Amino acid sequence: MARARAPYMEWAKHRSAAAIDMAGSNLLACTLEDLPGARDTVDLSGESPDGYPPLLDAIAARYGLGSEHVATAGGCSGANFLAMAALIETGDDVLVESPGYDPLPAAASMLGARVVRFDRRFEEAYALDPGRILAALTPRTRLVVISNPHNPSGVVSSREELAELGRLAERRGVLVLVDEVYLDVVRAEGPPPAATLSPAFVSTNSLTKAYGLSSLRCGWTLATREITERIRRARDVVDVSGPIPAERLAALAFRNLTVLAERARQIVERNMALFEPFLASRPEIESVPSRITIAFPRFRDGRDAEPFVRRLFVERGVAVVPGAFFDSLSHFRIALGGAPDSVHEGLAAIAALLEA
Repeated sequence: MARARAPYMEWAKHRSAAAIDMAGSNLLACTLEDLPGARDTVDLSGESPDGYPPLLDAIAARYGLGSEHVATAGGCSGANFLAMAALIETGDDVLVESPGYDPLPAAASMLGARVVRFDRRFEEAYALDPGRILAALTPRTRLVVISNPHNPSGVVSSREELAELGRLAERRGVLVLVDEVYLDVVRAEGPPPAATLSPAFVSTNSLTKAYGLSSLRCGWTLATREITERIRRARDVVDVSGPIPAERLAALAFRNLTVLAERARQIVERNMALFEPFLASRPEIESVPSRITIAFPRFRDGRDAEPFVRRLFVERGVAVVPGAFFDSLSHFRIALGGAPDSVHEGLAAIAALLEA
């Protein structure tokens, strides 16, 4: 097995704590009181042969699918890894977007694949370009990997764009893994899960980014029955099954998604109402419009953002993510899913340092 590293994830786990954290991209964490019935649901017993059955049924019902199309995993990252473990072999090529989330190519490398990159460009608002993907395919390409919404920019590909990519994948006999961990937090109407548009797609998601339930580590894949069976068998090798207390709570969360989604909507709307005028007032930076809880501004003059990010942390106690982790040196990523008061203070500190 190839040695692989995900530098961003290493940094995210081991960085120093910040007074105001605008680097971690999870939605503000739920308390037990935010999830009705949580205290009464916790139990240590239960059966989870191919996933906890009430949880599988709840996820499937959410998307109008049968539970045979759902495999559960340890978070969205776990779902991505299991999907790749089921679908690629040593020597395959895996085509991955750039900029992108670095555990995705790292997982492919760890599983023995050769990672090939294709660009999503700021000048094109990070739109998916099927022609660019087609040009980057090789005779050994087995899998294409994208995120929708795009991490780090927050750009959302439309149903039509995904359908076009699905047709391309079907013609070329490749599969497309779509990390949709931010999909449920899209402002206004977003596309459906890609897996419902074409059998060439495998969708992954979790309760983390949109619902503030990162600690449950509830992730899943949506795919054809055949692919789902392969993913479930891959989990037999990796971690067998999920922890029953977390899966019980996750099933409860699906019964209360309306409540959790409204909580998330209020947080996101308040924070975007702070961020959008902030961005408009800062001539030094520019950003493509984001429809989720992250944004990816860059310095207009092309300077390396790392010194600014470092000063922001040391002098103002505010953490954001250096764009270097996304192969975009002049950028930095801001998380907008936290407590609105903290987001307000963080944006004020960024503005003050820009002034300085």
